[in-house]
Amino acid sequence: MAEHLLSTAVHRTMPGNYVRPEAQRPRLAEVVSGAPIPVVDLACPDRAAAVAAIGAACRSHGFFQVLNHGIDDGLIAEVMAVAREFFRLPAEEKAKLYSDDPARKIRLSTSFNVRKETVHNWRDYLRLHCHPLDQFVPDWPSNPPDFKETISRYCREVRALGFRLYAAISESLGLEASYMEETLGEQEQHMAVNFYPPCPEPELTYGLPAHTDPNALTILLMDQDVAGLQVLHAGRWVAVNPRPGALIVNIGDQLQALSNGEYRSVWHRAVVNSDRERLSVASFLCPCNDVVLGPARKLVTEETPAVYRSYTYDEYYKKFWSRNLDQEHCLELFRT
Repeated sequence: MAEHLLSTAVHRTMPGNYVRPEAQRPRLAEVVSGAPIPVVDLACPDRAAAVAAIGAACRSHGFFQVLNHGIDDGLIAEVMAVAREFFRLPAEEKAKLYSDDPARKIRLSTSFNVRKETVHNWRDYLRLHCHPLDQFVPDWPSNPPDFKETISRYCREVRALGFRLYAAISESLGLEASYMEETLGEQEQHMAVNFYPPCPEPELTYGLPAHTDPNALTILLMDQDVAGLQVLHAGRWVAVNPRPGALIVNIGDQLQALSNGEYRSVWHRAVVNSDRERLSVASFLCPCNDVVLGPARKLVTEETPAVYRSYTYDEYYKKFWSRNLDQEHCLELFRT
């Protein structure tokens, strides 16, 4: 199975099954490179100001950067190093983890959903379930030797950060600070360690095409040296260039639903380049599968009726994975 992985070889020509039709290509020359993505300093002594800044970012961009997030710079460096080391393992070692089954909780795969796609994406990724850790860590990769310990520490830290952000997001909507955490139930936590090798013709393909995230909240650790994330804002693709030490936060589909459409789960994509490999680590906080989701009652009035019907996360997630990544926003299927 290792032959399916991009990271097992150097690619000097572009395989035809990665080439997008001309109308679907990224048009890299049209991307806005200098537009700022909102930045929130979590060490701001004025909590009300920080909460307001988070709310404004959720309305305007659906993305923001967080500084002074509390996760040690040394740990972040270790995570990136051990992730890079994993993708440099011999092909036969990586082949032990390969699967194209989206239902597998721990798997190394390529593209997005190779069972359904007609055109592939220039990405390998390691998908991990991360909560509860004691249930999943034994099945994580044993190589590199420090992988389990390093990634476990990061998972604990990023989960705590996510719950801090839930409180601020709840308050920014005029809800109790505990609303999001309580409403979403005993949340699952997933991770995607993404590896984008150098691509011989990056203008013909994507690392990941335009999509929204089906979960509640995503916290992204980006490669500080190689850009690739782009966000759709005001009808144009904007390159995200992270501040040193920042993590990128984006609103997922479930927070858009809970906010009754006030906050935005926006389209974003990953592009590739011909010179350098790129790495990112995405952490996803996901509602409990059987929890019933829909707009917060406090946000539904005669003037602002419910935009979305009630549903379970299990129903939503199955619908999301039954479709192509770049189809219409999955939430459109759950409108009232």
